[in-house]
Amino acid sequence: MSSQPFPRAHPDASAGAQLRLLRRQAKLSQLELALITGISQRHLSCIETGRAKPGPGTLHNLLTALQVPLAQSNSLFLAAGYAPRYEATPLACASMEAIREAISHVLQANNPAPAIVLGSHWEVLAANASTQVLFDLVGLNPDAATGLNLLTTLLQPGGLGDHLINAEEIRTVAWQRASREALGNPALATLLASLPAPQSPPSLADELPPLVLTRVNSRQGELSFLSTFTTFGMPLDITVTSLRIEHLIPADAHSWQVMTAAYEQLPGKP
Repeated sequence: MSSQPFPRAHPDASAGAQLRLLRRQAKLSQLELALITGISQRHLSCIETGRAKPGPGTLHNLLTALQVPLAQSNSLFLAAGYAPRYEATPLACASMEAIREAISHVLQANNPAPAIVLGSHWEVLAANASTQVLFDLVGLNPDAATGLNLLTTLLQPGGLGDHLINAEEIRTVAWQRASREALGNPALATLLASLPAPQSPPSLADELPPLVLTRVNSRQGELSFLSTFTTFGMPLDITVTSLRIEHLIPADAHSWQVMTAAYEQLPGKP
């Protein structure tokens, strides 16, 4: 995700004017965008100045090339005189079956390492069995992972954040990431405003590791995890664009051993 929000033109601005603003924000010339999308530079110039109206396919092609969020793309379709193109389909709908099956496959394949599915407001939509194992190891309710809000449990006292050895470091990273996302997400902005901000930036070590580790204080001692994310490529639905799977990969032999042993003891494990 980009560290800067996409620019917002005046609500009454034409689709062409909004496209020009988006192109400039992407630091692309008309010629470069024309080459990426396969339309002529002359036609793109006419679209941006309002002398030509883009067809739905051309507009979709331009917005995709500019990596404009689908919710914002809908406003450009409206500005161009078309109905909004992209829907936010509930994950439980029949049309999302392939998405649900893919998520289930990725979650199960990540065992014995924890993995969670996050929505656009950092709500935990699903979690694998190893996430429940980790919650149990740190003394939290092992059945509380699904339905939890990750941002809330990291930032509020009494949640998962209290069980992190490097709590301020992780809280700062989460706060900064959520703050960037909240620039285009009013509901997330409201949630963030209700949560305590990190007290102070974490101190910087003399030698920095390749990435920030999530260091957990558990009954089996310190557990360290690398964090990676999986998202869906080429989404055409607003719900799908918001989904991300966070994988917590054990970062050392001890963490692997503890997670593997605890997972193997689960009754009827997946």
